[in-house]
Amino acid sequence: MSLALSLGRRGLGRTWPNPSVGCVIVRDGVIVGRGWTADGGRPHAETRALAQAGARAQGATAYVTLEPCSHHGQTPPCTQALIDAGVAHVVAAIQDNDRRVDGNGFAMLRAAGIQVTTGVLADQAAQDHAGFFMRNGLGRPWVTLKLANSFDGRIATATGDSQWITGPDARRLVHGMRAQHDAVLVGAGTVRADDPTLNVRDLGIAHHTLRVVISRHLDIPIASRLVQTVDNLPLWVCHGDTAPSDRIDAWRNIGAQTISCALQGQGVDPGAVLSALAQRGITRVFCEGGGNLAASMLAADLVDELIGFQAGVVIGAEGLPSIGAMGVDQLKSAPRFKLHQLTEVQGDVLQTWRRDRTD
Repeated sequence: MSLALSLGRRGLGRTWPNPSVGCVIVRDGVIVGRGWTADGGRPHAETRALAQAGARAQGATAYVTLEPCSHHGQTPPCTQALIDAGVAHVVAAIQDNDRRVDGNGFAMLRAAGIQVTTGVLADQAAQDHAGFFMRNGLGRPWVTLKLANSFDGRIATATGDSQWITGPDARRLVHGMRAQHDAVLVGAGTVRADDPTLNVRDLGIAHHTLRVVISRHLDIPIASRLVQTVDNLPLWVCHGDTAPSDRIDAWRNIGAQTISCALQGQGVDPGAVLSALAQRGITRVFCEGGGNLAASMLAADLVDELIGFQAGVVIGAEGLPSIGAMGVDQLKSAPRFKLHQLTEVQGDVLQTWRRDRTD
């Protein structure tokens, strides 16, 4: 199962709206087939592993990181493929919460006389499939908020100088994180200040994560690097429902997809943005700021994971804070996360914190 999970992680960020599943088929102690969900969501992991195993799947054990699908979509259900292949035993990490499956896959397998074992490395599988589960259950994607700041929580000096606070190894790791998410999300302020491309670089891979920008008035530079690369890198722009129609048309004409979202206070409602992304198939979002967007996401309790890169440099109070005002007046009302991992990255510190939704 550990191998199946590692295979499934290869597809993270590439398979939406489908989950990234891993499958390993074993017969007489020998691996005869393995696979993971292909880019775009199909073929599914079980189908690819069974194709590799061929006739050797007869009487074998299939290890899968998620309950095999039992419904007819664009392809036949994987449960039927496992049954037709003569698999004797299916070991699954966790049950699918998609209402079209949700135990039906296991029931079909058992009805066909196949032994079914569940719950193996379920905690790891739950984390790997968290975005898929969250989209099914809550109607929004999993959100990782990434911050790269000085020791005192600044992302730039008072003059706006920010390149580079962290080192090259930390920045390369960020690109790897982008690649494992369906979409990278920033606010209009970040586009105006940094003119980012938001692509995946320095990893030797051709895959690029979907780029999403939130801009209430669509008043971001039309000549930005986001626009210059829109022919090769998809771009979605989430704007307020009162944005000028001529600006909406202009962004559509350059090839961006525009998404109208409700307003909340002085900005676009972050919950409405996430709901709109989920409706379009997004399961995992990598939010890279800036400070106002980070604050709105945190204040609305929409952040599931905090990734923090901290450098050993001190900028001072006049520097730009990594998170904007949140209106927290009592500590007990501040969002609190639990430490998951702490790692040194060539002189910088990487912290991973996750929201405990059991509180």
